[in-house]
Amino acid sequence: MIKVLLFAQIRERLDCAQVDISTDKPSTTPATIAELKTLLAQRGDLWHLMFAEQKVLSAINKVMSSDESPIQAGDEVAFFPPVTGG
Repeated sequence: MIKVLLFAQIRERLDCAQVDISTDKPSTTPATIAELKTLLAQRGDLWHLMFAEQKVLSAINKVMSSDESPIQAGDEVAFFPPVTGG
């Protein structure tokens, strides 16, 4: 299982804090952050807006990652919007 955590605006807009992605079928298990975002975008219109049309940051096991970063069963993946400050 891959544990997906959603934070800030993503969490609020989707009204969802966590999604568990099954890894029982290796052929449908996402292998990268990009594949995971594509899978999440398929959950509906608002999910598509958040994951296919907007820039979101990601972390795997609390380490910042990119779309090309590999993921595997047991990982915790977090998504959050870009943050600016000053």
